[in-house]
Amino acid sequence: MPARLVQRVHFEDFGGHEFERLVFAYHVRAGWSDLAWYGQAGGDGGRDILGQMPRDDGSSQAAVIQCANRNTLTLAKAEGDMEAALAASSNTVAAFKFVARGTVSASRRDAVKDAATRLGIRSLTIWSGVEFEEHLRLIGEDLLRRFCEGEEFPDRPDELRTFALDFPGLSDADALTQMAAVFQRPAFETPFQQESSLPAFQSAIEDTLAALNSGIWRTREGDVIRRIPSLHHLRDPHSKAQVIKAAQLVDRLRRIFVAGLRDNSIRPCGCGDPNCPTFMLEDDVAELLDATRREALEAFRGAHAPFVVRLG
Repeated sequence: MPARLVQRVHFEDFGGHEFERLVFAYHVRAGWSDLAWYGQAGGDGGRDILGQMPRDDGSSQAAVIQCANRNTLTLAKAEGDMEAALAASSNTVAAFKFVARGTVSASRRDAVKDAATRLGIRSLTIWSGVEFEEHLRLIGEDLLRRFCEGEEFPDRPDELRTFALDFPGLSDADALTQMAAVFQRPAFETPFQQESSLPAFQSAIEDTLAALNSGIWRTREGDVIRRIPSLHHLRDPHSKAQVIKAAQLVDRLRRIFVAGLRDNSIRPCGCGDPNCPTFMLEDDVAELLDATRREALEAFRGAHAPFVVRLG
């Protein structure tokens, strides 16, 4: 096939209001909660968007998102926005994020981080336009395409939230790209053998199955990571049938594991530590788990050819 170049997005061609709309929609898609778009109403007090930022441990923290729709993120502008945001929020903001449309040099990043430290901001994130675009292409290609191709884009925060969560107009290819992410976890990447580390394996399999069927992707502790398309969003009958088959095989994988625990063909290592992640597997059940998992991954690949999971 001929090579194709992906041209960069010219965010500078759009006004500040449009840029903020896209940033808001992206963060809805990325799983931020309680998002409020202050910039829409004016007088934002250094807070274009305010919300709860998800963290790796499943918790969240209050964060400000400032959209720097200008060629250069100046230190004076960044410092002024952080000071205004802290004043407007009674110093309750723990994290601050700048999403810029242009480039941000290493020296400017360091200077802004130093300013944030002086102001007592514990967490600071700075995205240049290129970085924002890469994150959009990962989970919001449909948002980016709609933004760039002149399609009608919701203006009100509640409409944007519905648009970002319900995936209207999302192609099957884009939906499958997002769905593929649920397989990128140790439960699908770690080889089965006689002695295996299987911490929370059953929970991981159940989370994957729920994400494929409902679009709700959760952490091991049950907290929502973000919304993704479910198999019900797929329009192409072949793709949908393949993903349904993959989900059925994931469920079969879960049932094999539960049955192995029941008949003792899968058992704790015997060290006596209730938190030990090591399990002993009989050869036949390890082979059956491996074969079933391989079938599930191949079924999903039947719907989404670029899909790859490499065993570690």
